[in-house]
Amino acid sequence: MLRKLGVVGKFVEYYGDGCKTLSLTDRATIANMSPEYGATMGYFPVDSETLRYLNMVGKDKETTDKIEHYLRETGQFRTYSADEPDPDYSEYLELDLSSVKPCLAGPKRPHDHVDLDIMKKDFNDCLKNKVGFKGFGIAEDKLGSSAKFVHEGVEYEIKHGALVIAAITSCTNTSNPGVMLQAGMLAKNAVEKGLKTLPYIKTSLSPGSGVVTAYFEASGVDKYLDQLGFTTAGYGCMTCIGNSGDLSEAITNAVNSGDLVVSAVLSGNRNFEGRVHPLTRANYLASPPLVVAYALAGTVDIDFETEPIGKDSQGQDVFLRDIWPSR
Repeated sequence: MLRKLGVVGKFVEYYGDGCKTLSLTDRATIANMSPEYGATMGYFPVDSETLRYLNMVGKDKETTDKIEHYLRETGQFRTYSADEPDPDYSEYLELDLSSVKPCLAGPKRPHDHVDLDIMKKDFNDCLKNKVGFKGFGIAEDKLGSSAKFVHEGVEYEIKHGALVIAAITSCTNTSNPGVMLQAGMLAKNAVEKGLKTLPYIKTSLSPGSGVVTAYFEASGVDKYLDQLGFTTAGYGCMTCIGNSGDLSEAITNAVNSGDLVVSAVLSGNRNFEGRVHPLTRANYLASPPLVVAYALAGTVDIDFETEPIGKDSQGQDVFLRDIWPSR
């Protein structure tokens, strides 16, 4: 919505009633994404949630009381009450938070929005569409193409949509401990069900800060992420600037011999064709927990609502909803 309006060079303030339902970390993520919608900055006004955060990180009560008193006296403290007037804005947009759905972006640009519930259909449409931002131009008789290869002594077969890179990266949404811990909890639930990631998928974790490592270790989810291959590779920009490293020669040969559209799923903010890896033509941006989910599925050609993500240790189907952590 902001891209469509055009907010380059502008300040964007979030001010509606829905703000009070957002945690400070959710607000920080949205504000931190201002480069993605083009604004000079995005911000939320101070309210009780802001003061709660200041107290939580150790600000003394005298300081927070002074901040609150000053902002209330100058009319800058938001209470979201019905009689509180909104400031005058040069332009405004309205977004109903209840209309927001889980989504990804791709397969070639960060602003090509794909709702999760139509992801499978969208990918298969992209396979057949003529070559472009939403098309790969695969001929009808080649849609079922596959290729076999041997990895660590085991033979595998991959098709269009097969996942070869899954990366939780250091970009915008990894500044939000809510989604990072959700990824860790999803990994825990998956491991406890007996689910695994395919060993040839290049999985990695590259947080933006050592703080992530600290709260992963404190919460105990790090060992489950490790078991699924999401071991910390370092801190800072990696996969979404192309530093994903080589894929194995066997996978490279299989992708090329089958002329396959294989995929990468990453929690970054750049997915232009050829940027993540020359072999991954379909690159999708997703939240950290969805990166884990697709790594478990091993493909983007899946409808999580109707198809199992894998089988548990007893051979029973497991759906994403069975292991998705609650808020």
